[in-house]
Amino acid sequence: MSLSLTAGAIPGPRKDPEVALALGRRRKRADRIVRILCVGATLVGLAFLASILLTLTYRGFEAMSLRVFTHVTAPPGSEGGLLNPIVGSLIQAALGTAIGTPIGMLVGTYLAEYARGSKFGNAVRFVSDILLSAPSILIGLFVYQILVLPFGGFSGWAGIAALAIIVIPVVVRTTEDMLTLIPNTLREAVIGLGSPKWKMIVFVCWKSAMSGIITGILLAVARVAGETAPLLFTSLGNNAWSVDLTKPMSSLPVTIYSFAGSPFEDWIALAWAGALLITLGVLSLNILARTVLRGRK
Repeated sequence: MSLSLTAGAIPGPRKDPEVALALGRRRKRADRIVRILCVGATLVGLAFLASILLTLTYRGFEAMSLRVFTHVTAPPGSEGGLLNPIVGSLIQAALGTAIGTPIGMLVGTYLAEYARGSKFGNAVRFVSDILLSAPSILIGLFVYQILVLPFGGFSGWAGIAALAIIVIPVVVRTTEDMLTLIPNTLREAVIGLGSPKWKMIVFVCWKSAMSGIITGILLAVARVAGETAPLLFTSLGNNAWSVDLTKPMSSLPVTIYSFAGSPFEDWIALAWAGALLITLGVLSLNILARTVLRGRK
């Protein structure tokens, strides 16, 4: 006997063509309204973004000159530049990344390879996620309490410590996610050949996940490059040329913050130039990170 049933023999309520047509019209109308709202919201966001970028590009390039890269900041009307803030930002961002990256990689490796499913690992992951989403001004206040007040003054080392704390959770999350994507069969194959676990992690897991980890490091650098609040409480700023990490050190974000609110036109122009430099630097790092990640895929 055939087990197939005709369409009319299928049990269930009889479909009313008029009701089905009305429901179809309502669905299409709702879909059209939602699409219009989504497109409108997208256009509004893009309009604001384009306005900001166009204004920044116009005012920044208008103020850009060779003097910006060759002269230190000077009093109003003295035709100063941004040499010391640029160098100070590079030093603090580079050292902060150099300190925070290995700590973040080790913590991320511990969470992915040694602490899966453990209560302590979940607690560390929870704290890392909180630190990742915490306002940077809180990190600045924390470093101010432990490195600025006890040592009697602002310093470049305090700014570096604040930036390193911001780098750590970004690298932790990226490292853990990249190592988690590695199949366990690869780990089992390496262990089955007699290799110790630390060699398996260093020479196999890290090597396989390195492009993703580098992407996370570049994103962390892009984040700390524009941080102002932590540096206001730590390295403060310095209008004179100084690379002494035990003294206040200049940085582009703090200089932009100070100059943008001044009544002097030349300082405001330097603030626009500095903002454009940071934007171009962050954009370049994001493009580089996406290129590395695309190469990995």
